[in-house]
Amino acid sequence: MCGIVGYIGHREAYPIIMKGLKRLEYRGYDSAGIALFDGNDIKLSKTKGKVSDLESRVSQEITTEGSLGIGHTRWATHGVPNDINSHPHYSNSGNLVIIHNGIIENYESLRTELTKRGYSFTSDTDTEVLVNLIEDVKKNEDTKLGKAVQIALNQVVGAYAIAVFDKTKPNEIVVARLGSPLAIGIGDDEFFVASDASPFIEYTKNAIYLEDEQMAIIRRGKDVKIRKIKSDTLVDPYVQELQINLEQIEKGGYDHFMLKEIYEQPSAIKDTYRGRLRVKSGIIKMAGIDDNLDKFLKANRIIVVACGTSWHAGLVSEYIFEDLARIPVEVEYASEFRYRNPVINKGDVVIAISQSGETADTLAAIKLAKSRGAFVFGVCNVVGSSIARETDAGAYTHAGPEIGVASTKAFTTQITVLTLIALKLAKEKGTITQSAYQSHLEELSLIPEKVETALKSDAHVQMISDIYKDARNFLYLGRGYNFPVALEGALKLKEISYIHAEGYPAAEMKHGPIALIDENMPIVVIATRKGHYDKVVSNIEEIKSRSGKIIGIVTEGDVSVKKLADHVIEVPETLESLTPLLTTIPLQLLSYHIAVMLDKNVDQPRNLAKSVTVE
Repeated sequence: MCGIVGYIGHREAYPIIMKGLKRLEYRGYDSAGIALFDGNDIKLSKTKGKVSDLESRVSQEITTEGSLGIGHTRWATHGVPNDINSHPHYSNSGNLVIIHNGIIENYESLRTELTKRGYSFTSDTDTEVLVNLIEDVKKNEDTKLGKAVQIALNQVVGAYAIAVFDKTKPNEIVVARLGSPLAIGIGDDEFFVASDASPFIEYTKNAIYLEDEQMAIIRRGKDVKIRKIKSDTLVDPYVQELQINLEQIEKGGYDHFMLKEIYEQPSAIKDTYRGRLRVKSGIIKMAGIDDNLDKFLKANRIIVVACGTSWHAGLVSEYIFEDLARIPVEVEYASEFRYRNPVINKGDVVIAISQSGETADTLAAIKLAKSRGAFVFGVCNVVGSSIARETDAGAYTHAGPEIGVASTKAFTTQITVLTLIALKLAKEKGTITQSAYQSHLEELSLIPEKVETALKSDAHVQMISDIYKDARNFLYLGRGYNFPVALEGALKLKEISYIHAEGYPAAEMKHGPIALIDENMPIVVIATRKGHYDKVVSNIEEIKSRSGKIIGIVTEGDVSVKKLADHVIEVPETLESLTPLLTTIPLQLLSYHIAVMLDKNVDQPRNLAKSVTVE
């Protein structure tokens, strides 16, 4: 939620910050703002709307000189999206200016106390409270900005990533984090600050990722000083080399990031199993599993915690782990997990799944599981992310940056990693025959090629999308391994087209949803030949008898469903456990094309942000 960018160095800050905000706009896009120091004063401009609206506002309101500045693109938490609530925010004196990602939970009590001390507030935000709290501490303690930030944050309850500077001491930016990500780019006598590394990858490959409850003082011509907020102890900075490049975060000729990322799935899946899947030798090599094999083999059960699309990938993994490795699995919404006092034992393995590695609810679930003695294994995409650091071990998906808010390649690469783990454990436990094991390895190695084939249905899916783009409700049905795919297909349509859609196990249709079916209801049915095919065909017969419009996702060469469905979209044949990697492709394309035809903002759907770093 929210994207923050900062710069201090020898270049003009404005173009760096503005470009960075555009790259972070997937994190929030209901308002944006920028503050620059020109050597004499702070020049601030902010507005409701997108970064492009901010560019127009800046050109009318302020000059853009200055080599120090901060910028913000917002996903609203406290206060409606408007010009006043947009960041950055000034302190009452006008000396301090701040940007903030997160939520200050005790801001009301802090605001009340500050009001008694004579402070006034123009916005409804918790952020304006924080900057004035910092100013109050700085004034009363007669201390420098860094110390004032530290003292103030020890009075704060909540989550934050902040960047703040003082116009009376314009040679430093103070940053801090708790629960929300923050990266510091280290250049040649210049420094960059951002929610992730994408705003500064063309300027430097070196970055420091702040840990929770750490702050940093960034000064011109000096080394970055990192301290623990609570204990005030210095921390040796760990400088990482960035693994992404500029090309990965550009659209590359596609109209939208989402479409680009759909088409990147063959290479993303291959990158995910590259070096891990060795078909000829019959080996799966994963350091995070190899080093902790006993914990998995002796596990009483596996608990999967995740949110959104990652939760759907977790549901697929439940089928895979139980079917192949015969390990009991429970799949939990991370957002509910810690609030229901879950039973967690030392023999449990918790798998936490997150594309960004920064999902607040999943991080909280990890901390709870670790406190109860469980072994926690992370599956995420972003190297150096909070989940990668908080878990006991893990595996990266290597999907590359995913900019579109609606996850696509995250889903298929997460399933790929989870499948590799399940197959490895099944082999070690002896719950799969050698021939079946080898068959799975060979088929998994062919999935990228088969996804390429599935993508060739794009024009056909576009035609179907045009027919049903004006429908107001959709049903998605699947059985077995493809029930979670039905949920994921419905979620994609809801996220980017704002059409109401629900996913169900196909057999559950008779227990309620069948009442909705009429000639105006499109029903997407996943009916591959592998797994409960005859049962699904019977469900299609029931839909047909009630005049529902059937869009069938079928295996190449299907005959039975073709006779019944209004439209069919074919995918290549594969093993049942691997079908989700193929059947999800046409559902992604369907949601994409419908949203484009409805003139929706595909990459930045309303009310959503890519990385949910607050509760």
